Formats: sequence, structure tokens, C-alpha cells
Amino acid sequence: MTQPSAEFKAMSARLGQDPLRVQGAGGNTSIKVGDVMWIKASGTELANAETQDIFVAVDRAAAVRQAHGEGDGTCKDTVLDPANTLRPSIETTFHAALDWTVVAHTHSVATIVHAICPEGSRAAQEKLADLNTVVVPYAKPGLPLTQQILARVTPQTQVIILQNHGLICCGDTVAQVSRLMDQVERALALPTVRHPAPNGPELHGFERLPCSWLAFDSRLSALATTGTYYPDHVVFLGPALPVTDHDGTPPVVFAPGKGVYLRNGATSSQRAMITCLADCLARLPQDWTPTPIGAAAEAELLNWDAEKYRQALAARS
Repeated sequence: MTQPSAEFKAMSARLGQDPLRVQGAGGNTSIKVGDVMWIKASGTELANAETQDIFVAVDRAAAVRQAHGEGDGTCKDTVLDPANTLRPSIETTFHAALDWTVVAHTHSVATIVHAICPEGSRAAQEKLADLNTVVVPYAKPGLPLTQQILARVTPQTQVIILQNHGLICCGDTVAQVSRLMDQVERALALPTVRHPAPNGPELHGFERLPCSWLAFDSRLSALATTGTYYPDHVVFLGPALPVTDHDGTPPVVFAPGKGVYLRNGATSSQRAMITCLADCLARLPQDWTPTPIGAAAEAELLNWDAEKYRQALAARS
């Protein structure tokens, strides 16, 4: 079975090693070789694409059938090597159904900031007017998201903005997709506001983070502690952020007027996700109004077996 090309692995690693595009085990890439589609395995990290076996070969036609309602949508039974114990990405169905050779999905910070705000979504469409861009409403990752995507794309669509989620770019070659992703990043780049973290109290059992300056901004504090804006935040940090260590379990405490604290022993994925939130809030324009995914969407994610599997894998790192 033909392995993914070195060029594809290099692009995947480059994306995964940039925290402004991918955080921890987030994001996924795929490449189609004949009837086979290679896709990142759930819980693995794109950053390791050149040093570890993170890709799974699936029967593309079988995965497309799942995208259209046959099977359970997980694509676990489309894996071609029965000895492979890794699961294909929870987003395999849209990779298979998009009729492009190469598909790359990232949790781009620049895209997320646009995609969580109605003002941002409109701005993104204006900035990307010269590209074949579609904006897709929020849906639970997996088959529900695939169905929303397929309802809106055309055969010409190469750029997909996922509201409250991220970015998808498609193309005929690795080089084309890589260039397209860079073009979108440049178009959606936003100025960054950063301040030194004011002095504040330490919290026993926690590390006070450099992004603690956010806790001294009343607007950003309210946003961080009253809602969640994209799926991976919920998966790895839970809904919103608590203001106290109320029961000894929160990986992050966001204490307004004091600081942002990461629990000692937190996973690399949890560290990556609080960094992602800080990166997003540091770029949020003053007149944009973020819309949380809501309690019902959070509950769907927290009770999802596939995400529990991904959390378990990420906890090993």
C-alpha cells in the first residue's frame, strides 16, 4: 500500500508545529491515492507527521458512503489494515466526501477569531472574496458537521470557514493546499494586543501563566468565564472557565483581577488549549461580539465517546 508522500507529511508537520494553526491533537490532514485515503488518526498530533506513524489508510468509497448516511459515521470499519489499532479522525467523512486530492483542516487562531463573531464572519467573506469560500454554521464535529459542509459546498469550493471551529482548505496537490492555507492566514491576520502580566497572587498547585494579563481586562474576563467558543476548548478544558478551584478538578482557573492558572500536572493538550484561548482573545477586535456554542452543544461534546477516546490518547502526552 502506497504510503503518504514525504511532501504531504512535511506540510502536515509544518501545520501541526505552528500553535497559531493547530493546538495539540487538533486539526487533521488527508491525501487520496487511488481508492485509498490516508488521514490523521484520532488523538495523534500533526506535529509528529514526519517522525511517527500518525496516518491511517481507509477505504475512501466506504467512507464516502458513511458521509451520506450509511454506517455510524465513525469510519472505524473503513480502516484497511485490521492490525492498525488507531482510529481514523472523527472528521474522516468530510475529508472523504470533499472531491479533492488533498484536504487540510486546522484550528487556525485567525480563522477562529473571525468564525466566532458575526462581524468576523462577514469580514472573512470580504477578505476572501477572490477565493472559492463557503461559511458553514457550527455543527458537532463528525457526521453532523460533514452534512452541513456537503449542503453548502460546490465542486469549486476550496476554502471552508467553519463557524466556531476553524478552517478547511482543499486542492489537487500538496503545494496548492499549502499555498492556499498561507494565503488565507495572511488575509485573516489580526493585530495582537498583549500586555505584561500584572503581579498577582500565586495559587497552590497551579502555575500562573503569562497570559494572566487577560484576567485584568473586564471584557475578556467575562468572555472567558461565561462561554466556550469552539469544540476543543470544551473537550480539554470543560465548559467556560471557572473562577475558583471549586472542586479540585479544573485544569485551568481564570480568576478575574488575579490571574490565569494552569494546574500542575496538566496535559500538553490542556496547556495548548488555554494558550489558544489567550491567542484568540488577544486578537479579538473591540467591536466584535463572540457567540458561544451554547450549553446544548457543550453537553453533546462532553458526552461523546469518540471525544473521550481522543482525550484519553492526549492525556498520555
